[in-house]
Amino acid sequence: MPEHLRSDAHPTAAGRGRPPGARVALAAALFAIAAASTALAVADRASAKKERRPNVVVIMTDDQTVESMRVMDTVDATLAERGVTFANSYANFPLCCPSRATLLTGQYAHNHGTLGNAAPEGGFAKFTADHGANTLPTWLQGAGYSTTLIGKYLNGYGGDGGETFVPPGWSEWYAAVLQAQRVYDYTLNENGALVRYGEAPADFKQDVITNRAVDVINRRAPARQPFFIFASYTAPHGGQNPTSNPPSECETTAQPAPRHADVFDSEPLPQPPSFDETDVSDKPTDIQSRDPITAAQRDQITTRYRCRLGSLLSVDEGVGRIVSALRSHGELGDTLILYTADNGFFGGEHRVQNGKTRHYEPSSRVPLVVRGPGVPEGKTARELAVNADLAKTIVDATGASPGLNLDGRSLLGLAAEPKRERGREILIETRTYSALRNARFKYVEHTSGSNEGQIELYDLERDPFELQSQHANPAFDALEAQLAARLHALRDCAGTGCRTKPALKLKLRKRRGCVPRRARARVKGADASGVGKVTFEVDGKRAGSDGDSPFKERLSKLKRGRKSKVRAVPEMTDGRVVDLTKKARGCR
Repeated sequence: MPEHLRSDAHPTAAGRGRPPGARVALAAALFAIAAASTALAVADRASAKKERRPNVVVIMTDDQTVESMRVMDTVDATLAERGVTFANSYANFPLCCPSRATLLTGQYAHNHGTLGNAAPEGGFAKFTADHGANTLPTWLQGAGYSTTLIGKYLNGYGGDGGETFVPPGWSEWYAAVLQAQRVYDYTLNENGALVRYGEAPADFKQDVITNRAVDVINRRAPARQPFFIFASYTAPHGGQNPTSNPPSECETTAQPAPRHADVFDSEPLPQPPSFDETDVSDKPTDIQSRDPITAAQRDQITTRYRCRLGSLLSVDEGVGRIVSALRSHGELGDTLILYTADNGFFGGEHRVQNGKTRHYEPSSRVPLVVRGPGVPEGKTARELAVNADLAKTIVDATGASPGLNLDGRSLLGLAAEPKRERGREILIETRTYSALRNARFKYVEHTSGSNEGQIELYDLERDPFELQSQHANPAFDALEAQLAARLHALRDCAGTGCRTKPALKLKLRKRRGCVPRRARARVKGADASGVGKVTFEVDGKRAGSDGDSPFKERLSKLKRGRKSKVRAVPEMTDGRVVDLTKKARGCR
């Protein structure tokens, strides 16, 4: 195994004794100068601390499901309990390369153009040809950041003789070449030099990625220059890993570290209601054509599931080491950490034994936890998020200037107020379908292949496992037409057009600049006809609700002579939920 870089502290001490015969006046003057210098130095450090932009660390896994987060105790303790968990986070294009391209551009796949893992539709070569030096790391470098990639980059990287190529924008580069999923016997391009790793337990790739990330922090943290680190783990992605290291049963799937070989030997396979779905008559053709899962196939899925969980434990440990390194250098409080995955994975749901790409929740829904400056601790946000939001969040936090029209929105405001709902709808898309997802519904149109022309519609509030599509239910015809119209606009959206929300306003009747104690609050706006119900609150306490138009409520809990926070939450009949707030001073 190659020798890792080491960073050792070399403290210096400078001191000079005073001449024995120095006069008291001179000593006093020197003392005053030293005291003034110290005060200035302290002030400078305080000012620099106040003005300093945060470091950013993105930790990404490969093919990780939300369900598997239950085994990641360190992520829970160091990130989730110290930050915000986004419970409804999605990958716009649930496949490795397109998803990572979205992180690097802040755009939906139909805008960044990387529509697969390989040429001609996608892969590293197409992404680089399309975007060159106009990506997130170049924007961050332009803002004064050092930038480091460690682990997996884009599918196909290192092919066609490009093993030593380092893409623009990266100050440090430690990328897996070609067979990026292998955890033994692999090659990394380390700043232009190819370094081969073998089969020893110390060469286990997830640990090497962690070692490198910690090393970068140890070297970069003492400097004033802020840093961006993209730690891109390959777990729990499967791969061909013939090795003498345990566990042997995981050679063709995700490989745990030898120390974790037996941890999940007896772990039962989760079997939600969608597992081996009994009635798939409501599903598209390619799902209907799948046979029920056999006992032997169930055993294979179980083995794969146990291996995948085991492979994540090394990542969980790695997160702990990264957080500890940041803490040891006093950088943890000034670092924005985002933990996520490029896409999910199937384990028998809807008869799909493995893989991703589909719009169903196991594939498109991904973990997302954010910790950092201004982010409250131990909160959960229910509002929808999508991986296009990550780049927007990072550029907003760092002050970088993006060179592209970003489709996502910053999550910082939502993290600061995790209860807020903004009536958002997001796009899930591949080359064969496009889907609209809002707070309640998912509407899907299949555009090619065996499913061409077929649609699906799920009420996720009543049917969270997507067992019964309502597309053939006449009671949903009007809703289906609404969602179809908005999906058609969303599938071609760009920039702010991807972030539309219902046109609604909260109105408070005032008198001489204040609000009477029994004043009326009302929800109005161009989209008021689509509201089904509005719930009102004053200072976090329920103040009533109205299910009939016009949507209004008399407020009896306003504080006299003081400001209160009035909140209205309209629930749209089309599934969107909006949070409208105003501060108002109650009349004396």
